[in-house]
Amino acid sequence: MTVAPSRSLRSSAELIRAEEPVLAHNYHPLPVVVARAEGAWVEDVEGRRYLDMLAGYSALNFGHRHPALIEAAHRQLDQLTLTSRAFHNDKLAQFAESLAELTGLDMVLPMNTGAEAVESAIKVARKWAYEVKGVPADRATIVVAADNFHGRTTTIVSFSTDETARAGFGPFTPGFRVVPYNDLAALEAAIDETTAAVLIEPIQGEAGVVIPDDGYLRGVRELTRRTGCLFIADEIQSGLGRTGRTLAVEHEDVVPDMILLGKALGGGIVPVSAVVARRDVLQVLRPGEHGSTFGGNPLSAAVGSAVVELLETGEYQRRAAELGIVLRGGLTALVGKGVQGFRARGLWAGVDIDPAIGTGRDISERLMREGVLVKDTHGSTIRLAPPLTITGEELRTALGSLEKVLTEGA
Repeated sequence: MTVAPSRSLRSSAELIRAEEPVLAHNYHPLPVVVARAEGAWVEDVEGRRYLDMLAGYSALNFGHRHPALIEAAHRQLDQLTLTSRAFHNDKLAQFAESLAELTGLDMVLPMNTGAEAVESAIKVARKWAYEVKGVPADRATIVVAADNFHGRTTTIVSFSTDETARAGFGPFTPGFRVVPYNDLAALEAAIDETTAAVLIEPIQGEAGVVIPDDGYLRGVRELTRRTGCLFIADEIQSGLGRTGRTLAVEHEDVVPDMILLGKALGGGIVPVSAVVARRDVLQVLRPGEHGSTFGGNPLSAAVGSAVVELLETGEYQRRAAELGIVLRGGLTALVGKGVQGFRARGLWAGVDIDPAIGTGRDISERLMREGVLVKDTHGSTIRLAPPLTITGEELRTALGSLEKVLTEGA
């Protein structure tokens, strides 16, 4: 990273202490204060460099400050940033056209955050159930999977099975049925004439990068088609190149009725999300029934279009697939040497650490001291999701640091 050393009037420790009385304590971040970044590297206020192996939970699939995305943002900042949807803007059509073509679907509902995309999809599915399927008013149900993570709004945590996300936030929104993930029989048993949709992650990210059995996604597609309900795939973390394909559902050649995108769609610059769906599904929305002041704003549309252009080349999908082989090889070599097991697809892995060596948080802190940033989840599991721009040498460096941390902790 060829950038000048960062300068701050306050040290990392001072800045962390300054947050304590003025920020809500809904996060427990690692004690690193990032001030600058480029590519796969970040730098703290003292100038220490770290290899970013989390990439903003896949929001930074193209690395920090990708030149094409920064250029698109700068160019648009000089022209127009916001109109609200009260007016048209000259960037939105191109964004919607290119995103629909990339995903193989018809229409786009632009929003801002991943949770907004999920909430929007829930509303659309219910509206579709009443107007198209003929479900009686206020009786639509949506089937979801246990151990899901779709966001933090009150409706979404209503169907979470993570008590940390739920406890203290009731009463909960009705209308959801939870079944085990990767269990087609349980899914079929939960579907009835009131079912509007099945909402699942093709790969469960927050749960520890849980990958379903081959054939599961095809089974979901066949089952939803046969029973007359919608298949909604939450690709907010798994989509846009992360798994070695544009979408994770492509590993089974599946086309859902609705695809939810976010994170990487904004290039790590602005929050951008979208519901992409069949025309007959999204057309149930009429003026005034749903909206967002910032959804589809010209700055977001310009950056989102630039993201789609990067993906249209196929370069980043290929990089994820090829470097995914390096990642799996490095993790395989660590099994039995501090790693109990792992799950990986493309440049995305959930790594189960031997609890005798430390918790996921412990390992994350040790790796931070080695100059590598990762994130823990659920006990002794850590997640690896580096930018798709990472080099093979950088990836091997991170794996070497993990090996060192595990060896020293044994």
